[in-house]
Amino acid sequence: MTRGLSASNEARQIVADWLRTTQAPRIEMPDYRAMLTRRYPAGLINDAEMEALLGIIHNG
Repeated sequence: MTRGLSASNEARQIVADWLRTTQAPRIEMPDYRAMLTRRYPAGLINDAEMEALLGIIHNG
């Protein structure tokens, strides 16, 4: 029979503190709508096409 793993409150606190201090920096998602708007001339892509492109980028 195997025993479950357990940790003391102190050990859990140490791990929690370590995770807080070593947390990777958050990376913000780029503003794809603004990027596409700057890249392509006005009127080249309509709103429906823009939404379709953004859907592909976000779900791709």
